[in-house]
Amino acid sequence: MLSSSNKPFLDEDFLLENEFSKILYHEYAKSLPIIDYHNHLPPDQIASNKVFDNITQIWLAGDHYKWRAMRTLGVHESFITGNASDEEKFQKWAESVPFTVRNPLYHWTHLELKRYYGIHELLSGKNASEIYRITSAMTNTQDFSTRSLLEKMKVEVVCTTDDPSDSLEFHQAYTQKPSQFGLFPAFRPDKSFAVENPISYRHYLQKLEAASQITITSYDDLLQALQNRVNYFHDNGCRLSDHGLEQIYYFFNKPFDIHTLFKKVHSGALLNLEEVSYFKFNTLLELCKMYHAKGWTQQFHLGAMRNNNSRMFQKLGPDTGFDSIGDYPQALGLSAFLNELDRTDQLSKTVLYNLNPGDNEVMATMCGNFNDGSIRGKIQFGSGWWFLDQKDGMEAQMNILSNMGLIATFVGMLTDSRSFLSFPRHEYFRRIVCNLFGNDMQKGILPQDEKWMGKIIQDICYYNAKDYFQFPGQS
Repeated sequence: MLSSSNKPFLDEDFLLENEFSKILYHEYAKSLPIIDYHNHLPPDQIASNKVFDNITQIWLAGDHYKWRAMRTLGVHESFITGNASDEEKFQKWAESVPFTVRNPLYHWTHLELKRYYGIHELLSGKNASEIYRITSAMTNTQDFSTRSLLEKMKVEVVCTTDDPSDSLEFHQAYTQKPSQFGLFPAFRPDKSFAVENPISYRHYLQKLEAASQITITSYDDLLQALQNRVNYFHDNGCRLSDHGLEQIYYFFNKPFDIHTLFKKVHSGALLNLEEVSYFKFNTLLELCKMYHAKGWTQQFHLGAMRNNNSRMFQKLGPDTGFDSIGDYPQALGLSAFLNELDRTDQLSKTVLYNLNPGDNEVMATMCGNFNDGSIRGKIQFGSGWWFLDQKDGMEAQMNILSNMGLIATFVGMLTDSRSFLSFPRHEYFRRIVCNLFGNDMQKGILPQDEKWMGKIIQDICYYNAKDYFQFPGQS
């Protein structure tokens, strides 16, 4: 029989291993507001204050973390992205949950059920029907509308991810009514240089033309259209750009004429691999100069190998759970690219995220190359991302940042999520960082100065991000 002194699962001191950790979390981190500066929440659902019919719609739809786990357990696709009923999909997820032990999904699932619904039971196939009934009844009320959910978690800022062609009509509609949190767009122009498929690219340019009111027949037209959209986004509160890239390219000479490359792809001709890379490099460089002129922060998410399963990509499309960690070279191109911008003093505040943990030290040391004393923590080593936003991944990122940079300037956690129930991930992060510091205090590796360590924790969890991003109206 187990001793009664064994620590219960998911209690108030979850992940907190000593008294210092508990003090740091409960007295310094727990009650802070949340600045979620990168996520994929739909702005139309926030603007309309959408109420969902049931928990499946708000919890399982679009969550490729859960989908991958269910497929691994042999769950048929009809219960994942198919035409099974919402209750049947929830039942299959509930049956899967007990088998996700030691995966962060197990922690997130039960944290979310506890924080939003007050459910302390462990989810399984046995209690799925009852929990579906209780949670769906709660979900289908104004208390669980999108805005209410964000306010419940003390969210102060939400930054969505938006294409340059987006109208931002929902962000505009949101600002017409007073609310407790700021909703801001973030500029994600990856499609503006996705020239691998000339037919798809031409279709995209038509959307960009309509949004920018510029006819795009030359490369200069493309840059002017993008500048127009940067201006428009800025006027609508945008202070961040974001890019999802395998790697950042750099060319030490100019092997191609960019105007000729644009004419080729615009006419429907295929570019070769090196031409595609050069087009991406040149266009990204021009965009980064635009960001700097506006005082924006730029984010680079590097290293994902996307859409690996061609059969399922044809069937379901992108962002459905068939991506993985890539092993692309990162250091040389990234260094040269950042240096090109810094050389003319056009390097914006920058957040670097790597998906391959083997690049942790590369990213942490790269940041130090371009911190120039002009802005506190100007170049950031971003929080553990995607496959790395679990306990081990976040601890590794923070330990390496501590060893090779300054964790005191770190802007902390973000959800990177499509789910309105994902904000306990900030709690998860806060407990982990408090435990890292608390363990060092317990061992005498850090001084047992509660107030100073508490201040550092509060900065990491909230104040650094607030000061760094400078969102409108969020002084």
